Amino acid sequence: MVVVRPFRGLRPQKGLAGKIASPPYDVLDSNEARQIVGKNEHSFLRVVKPEVDLDPDADLYSDEVYQKGAENLRLMMDTGALVQDPEPGYYFYRQIMGDHSQVGLVATVSADDYDNDLIKKHEFTRPEKEKDRVRHIMTQRAQCGPVFLTYPDVPELNAIQEKVCDGEPVADFTADDGIRHTVWAVNDIGDVEGIWDIFSGVGQLYVADGHHRSAAGSIVARRMRDKNPGHTGDEEYNYFLAVIFPQSHMRILAYNRAAVDLCGMDAREFLMRLEHDFIVWENAPPVPEEVHHISMYLDGKWFGLMPRPGSFPTGDPVKSLDYSILQDNLLAPLLGIDDPRTSQRIKFVGGIRGTGELEKLVGSGRFTVAFSMYPVSLDQLFAVADSGNVMPPKCTWFEPKLRSGLIVHLLD
Repeated sequence: MVVVRPFRGLRPQKGLAGKIASPPYDVLDSNEARQIVGKNEHSFLRVVKPEVDLDPDADLYSDEVYQKGAENLRLMMDTGALVQDPEPGYYFYRQIMGDHSQVGLVATVSADDYDNDLIKKHEFTRPEKEKDRVRHIMTQRAQCGPVFLTYPDVPELNAIQEKVCDGEPVADFTADDGIRHTVWAVNDIGDVEGIWDIFSGVGQLYVADGHHRSAAGSIVARRMRDKNPGHTGDEEYNYFLAVIFPQSHMRILAYNRAAVDLCGMDAREFLMRLEHDFIVWENAPPVPEEVHHISMYLDGKWFGLMPRPGSFPTGDPVKSLDYSILQDNLLAPLLGIDDPRTSQRIKFVGGIRGTGELEKLVGSGRFTVAFSMYPVSLDQLFAVADSGNVMPPKCTWFEPKLRSGLIVHLLD
């Protein structure tokens, strides 16, 4: 069973959460982050993207950058902008985006559970990105960006959540993008013990978003154990920061695609060759309405694609994904995009940007064809992770994103 542990969160002083909490490090480039910090000196981007306080020509992976992040974090602590709770506890974190609301439990989870596959993954990680996260954590002695986890609903948690979320929040603000973020502290000993007991009966958790952060948490735990001759297993470095959402609260958006060209074919020939593996029709809706329906934008029109029976293995949790079908039956054989992880001829477009972005890309002339996908379901994600396999790249876009700096996990 998984270990979901309470901890002494480092949090913004009351009234400062809206100024401090920032988007995660990987959704902004350095220039965008500098613009935000230029308008708000309290932004936690100074910790998670510390290059904003250095020369724009600075090497993003230099010691100077990592040290600056640690310096900025300590400054926030020394000035009282961030304050650590005196006793370990949990937190509930609610996000409201439009008509969608989701509430997750903020806790620390076991690096051993990650290593033993009780925390299951569905993506490959890249060594250079793991190394970057490890250096941030080791230098700052803190985990500043939470991993986004999910699990099949446990109804017993609802009563505690409703009770706690009926009380006074420790943070409540609406960000510039219109998303509301609210945090409640769980510090009643009965509630803390109740949550511990509930999760002691949960067999596994699943990484939704944050594969590099979770991998880095595991690496940091091993390194710090090796350097500690008095290691007991109870140290904070054995756990990493997470927000854990029940399956029923989760919303996965599509991750769409655009291709540069038709690999030497004209539109007519391309459509004819598609007929081998797909049923093709015109005037399809830009957003697919069901699984195994793909919408394609070509020559100013939306086409529908449905894979023909027998064109993919229905019993394979990976190969039966629409993203795999598109890759194996169209992108690779017809457009020559053999490895979408490295190909310069494909662009991935988060579903939050809508199908208008696909039309814009094709209309610009920089891309010739675009594909609007039906979102992966949580059941499909669980099936892939349970099978020990990984999904094709860029299959899941989770929205809203978790803010950094709302709750920090200190390793010392």
